[in-house]
Amino acid sequence: MEAPDGGRAVSKDKDDIRPGQSAELLKELHILTREGKLNQDSRRKLKQVYHLHQFIEKLLLELPAAPEHPSIVDHGAGKSYLGFILYDLFLKPRGVGQVYGVETRPELVERSRQLAARLGFDRMSFLHLSAADAVRSDSLPAEVDMVTALHACDTATDDAIEFGLARRARFMVLVPCCQAEVAACLRQSKALQLSRTPLAELWRHPLHTRELGSQVTNVLRCLYLEACGYQVTVTELVGWEHSLKNELILARRVGHGKRSAAERLRQLLSEFGLDALASSRFSRLPPA
Repeated sequence: MEAPDGGRAVSKDKDDIRPGQSAELLKELHILTREGKLNQDSRRKLKQVYHLHQFIEKLLLELPAAPEHPSIVDHGAGKSYLGFILYDLFLKPRGVGQVYGVETRPELVERSRQLAARLGFDRMSFLHLSAADAVRSDSLPAEVDMVTALHACDTATDDAIEFGLARRARFMVLVPCCQAEVAACLRQSKALQLSRTPLAELWRHPLHTRELGSQVTNVLRCLYLEACGYQVTVTELVGWEHSLKNELILARRVGHGKRSAAERLRQLLSEFGLDALASSRFSRLPPA
């Protein structure tokens, strides 16, 4: 691996590094070693981010060509792998758009700010906020083109969705992680549900509770997005051998919400004994 031509990465294996990718950026993100090498763990991480970039790029190309577009808000940004890669591969060559990284850990926010400054990525901003607090923040645009959340844990994905709905995001790109809220609710009402319906056998054992809780969480999220005016596609991010947190939810704002989706969501909440979540997680549902 070498980095000629102003620090742009060149790889003998074209599947590893994208043409024109910044070698300095990949080293700073610890994807490349200082010698310009990829280890197996970094290769898996890069594969996930690149694959997600492919989905995102197709959506961004639908936006009007204008200096203010695209505006991308990345929730649970962490070290901002995704935001930096999007900026380097899409925004920087076009000279337009803005990436906002939202992260709760102040040391990661400061690290990302310093890295963006060193690289000259001047249209990247990093905010020390939770996704829930971001909904009320004046530091973010009133309307945004895209909301992303890559492996945002538990209810942080729901908070990212709420932000997207509040800011009328044209697109949402979500890879949920570690959903625990619904599983906890299922455990609390397990005895009652077992006496009420044979469906409760689906979550009688703790392992099944966790797995079913994760599945139900994402189904409810998709129905909520459809009820709020989004067209939803669910697919795999990468092969399961690379990551078990592999469900990719793509949402596109299309206008009026689907009443049938809202009805189905309420029916599922009732069937699984999750009615308490209606007001806390799905407050934007249209009236029944």
